[in-house]
Amino acid sequence: MTDAYTSALLLVGDKDEELTELLDRELTGFNNAAVGVHEERSLSVRVTGGDGAVIAGLTGWTWGASAGISMVWVHAEHRRDGWGGRLLAAAEDEARARGCDRISVSSFSFQAPEFYRRHGYVATGRTEGYPGDACDVHFFKRLDGTATAPRLRLVAIVDYPAGHEQTVQRYEDDVLALLPRHGGLLEQRLRGPEAEVHVISFDSRGGLDGYMADPDRAALRAAIGDLAPNARVLTVTEI
Repeated sequence: MTDAYTSALLLVGDKDEELTELLDRELTGFNNAAVGVHEERSLSVRVTGGDGAVIAGLTGWTWGASAGISMVWVHAEHRRDGWGGRLLAAAEDEARARGCDRISVSSFSFQAPEFYRRHGYVATGRTEGYPGDACDVHFFKRLDGTATAPRLRLVAIVDYPAGHEQTVQRYEDDVLALLPRHGGLLEQRLRGPEAEVHVISFDSRGGLDGYMADPDRAALRAAIGDLAPNARVLTVTEI
């Protein structure tokens, strides 16, 4: 343990502009070095009325070929004037001009997830209970004209044979580890006393078919023999 560790002072507080600037500078440098991309810029779109007051705005960023939207706001008196769509279009055009071919954004469920869907954004995941009873929905859109199909999402309920819970859990660990090779993603894994619930998504139906036919998956199932769990699988869509 270093002297700096034993003599360091830890402070917890509210907003710290100096700390924010330091972390932004250091993490930006680390991230750029890690991926070899250094073209990182802020992005903003501002709409002002005749009196100079801001009636709508968007902030975000571009980083290499990727863009992101941080905040979008339209004054309550102008929310049916089409400014939200114009903000998005302007931001997307600027991102393309900077060489970006993709853009992402997150929206709380009480904000505007349907707004982004209407403008071609595809939900890629969600964080439940963030905050309270709401959720944070994560969206993605291609900017190069390539269609982004909604992910195929499944819910699997895996029952444990009585007395063999740990064996089945280890089996599921190994089977679920095969998902990435087929474009699969384990979005959530819940465990109860008699079963597990998996929320899984794939890029396409072909990915699911490839996962089901994976010889390594078949070998794992053969190795566990009669203890292989039964899974009830439902295809679900986001609402």
